[in-house]
Amino acid sequence: MATKTVRLNWNPESQFILSDRDDYQIVMKKPNGVSASDLLPMALIGCSSHDVVEILKKQRTDLRQLNVTAESVQDDAPPWRFRKIHIHYQAVGKGIDPEKLAKAIQLSEEKYCSVYATLKDAVEITHDYEVVEA
Repeated sequence: MATKTVRLNWNPESQFILSDRDDYQIVMKKPNGVSASDLLPMALIGCSSHDVVEILKKQRTDLRQLNVTAESVQDDAPPWRFRKIHIHYQAVGKGIDPEKLAKAIQLSEEKYCSVYATLKDAVEITHDYEVVEA
């Protein structure tokens, strides 16, 4: 089993600096950084999108761009639990087969995306997709 460590450092300017295992940094504090609760859906679409791109590349799909959004529903009161995340995938390219895109998304959800696997029993996750001809 792999063990991975990430870090957070807080400074007196009220900035929270998150660092991944390769020391890539993300600032977490408004107005100059990312909201902590936005990091969860961002991690989900980042993980899934990486999988989808890699799968479509292996299928020699002429993917030129992948645009993904995540719309989240959270409780109005603390601790503001996530209830639903809806993901919309937009694949831009030449002659992209919608069935191949759907299969790539399914493989990400069912086999490859660790964030999806972790969240799927705790949060309702749905998706849709569209193909745009370049």
